[in-house]
Amino acid sequence: MKEEVILTEEGKKRFEAELQELKTVKRREVAERLKNAISYGDLMENSEYDDAKNEQARIEHRIEILEAMLAKARIIDRRHVKTKEVDIGSLVELKEVGSHKKHTYRIVGPVEADPEDHKISYQSPVGRALMGHKVGDVITVEAPSGSKRFRITAIKK
Repeated sequence: MKEEVILTEEGKKRFEAELQELKTVKRREVAERLKNAISYGDLMENSEYDDAKNEQARIEHRIEILEAMLAKARIIDRRHVKTKEVDIGSLVELKEVGSHKKHTYRIVGPVEADPEDHKISYQSPVGRALMGHKVGDVITVEAPSGSKRFRITAIKK
């Protein structure tokens, strides 16, 4: 049985665009680099050739990963995300208890997680603590700096 990959529609589009770029633009660029490097002659001492071959291998590996991931993808349609409790796809607003700090996170699958873009995995410590909770609930998250408590102030699509 294949292991599914959970993606939002936005994540799917982003990975599809990356795959398209690798297949159409990057492959052509690295092929041109290889052609130029080969024209220099002796491949044994040709660092340009080695670099281009390594880049080609990296591109082909990434293409394989993206194709496999998209083949296994289960897409979370934001229109069907419920706002009564936190689930994958939810946009969750939190307020740190005892502080004025507010945080907003989109709950996504692990491959789409990007904390700098406020997208956290449902498998992360914060994501696990949020799943299934409702507005007004207080959750506790174990962080390296100690326990932190957050109140869920809103759940949106």
